[in-house]
Amino acid sequence: MSLTSFCGAQFPLIQAPMAGAQDSALAIAVSRAGGMGSLPAAMLDAANLRQELQTLQSSGLPYNVNFFCHQTTTPTQAAEAKWETALQPYYQEFGIDPASIPTNAGRRPFDEEMAEVLEEFSPAAVSFHFGLPKPSLLARVKARGAWVMSSATTLDEARWLVAHGADGVIAQGLEAGGHRGHFLDRDVSRQSNTLDLLKQLCANIEVPIIAAGGIAHAQDVQAAMAAGASAVQVGTAFLLCHEAKTSALHRARLSDANAPTALTNLFTGGLARGMFNRVMQELGPHNDAAPPFPLATQAIAPLRKKAEAKQLDDFTPLWSGSNRSGCFEGPASEVVQRLAAGFVN
Repeated sequence: MSLTSFCGAQFPLIQAPMAGAQDSALAIAVSRAGGMGSLPAAMLDAANLRQELQTLQSSGLPYNVNFFCHQTTTPTQAAEAKWETALQPYYQEFGIDPASIPTNAGRRPFDEEMAEVLEEFSPAAVSFHFGLPKPSLLARVKARGAWVMSSATTLDEARWLVAHGADGVIAQGLEAGGHRGHFLDRDVSRQSNTLDLLKQLCANIEVPIIAAGGIAHAQDVQAAMAAGASAVQVGTAFLLCHEAKTSALHRARLSDANAPTALTNLFTGGLARGMFNRVMQELGPHNDAAPPFPLATQAIAPLRKKAEAKQLDDFTPLWSGSNRSGCFEGPASEVVQRLAAGFVN
């Protein structure tokens, strides 16, 4: 089955959903240029999701909606105290009383309320991160005719996704920016770069495989398609586009193509790839004091707010893939056209 013919896009190119750095404007720009734009929904409430989907639906273009499927973890007093202790020197520096910080997970898993909103619309595709929703919710998504895909970081995860109803699998290599989609095994040493993972999946999985991670230019697209991908998913290359909502601080750092990245759990508790900043340097990219995803978010949020008010990115999650050479300050349509050259035989 052709991914492009099924989902209606001109090119088998999916714009990766990037919560906090985009809304429907980027998705529409990508879809209008021949790719398939994506809307990240993990940080939206039901009302905002409905508003964004109304905008996407009215465009008449194919689009993807992305949801997280993480298990909600109940915070414990001991875990919160451990994280606050690690952040205490920064609270003192910025004059923040940790007792004043509200408790809020910051990321919402796909649930009945979000499924009800989604049923009002007809997205070409719906993608998930951290596995798949429970069968009853997945059935509601499929009943609307959406093509369902989810991220896998290992062959075991890909097999699980296919066995539980995924129509396609996103092969998320280690080069990818943002949150790792792992859900069976969080051992990063078992995970692979994009091309190696893609080859493993294509040899063992019979649904379409979408390559994600490190794809910045037409030659990267060519390599992924030659390795067996049915499509590619690209995020970082779009972060500097006019239609992205990437902050000025984040944009400034993305312009440095040589700045190193690392997997860090400091900002949400889940491993995600971003560029180094002060807190990553001082606490280490991975710190055992950070509670599980997404519970680390609220404790570090006021530090981010205070620092950003001073034009500092010390506590800002600077999500980025390891390859920023394709970042382009211009219209998203230009990025689509540059990448689409890789589909020409």
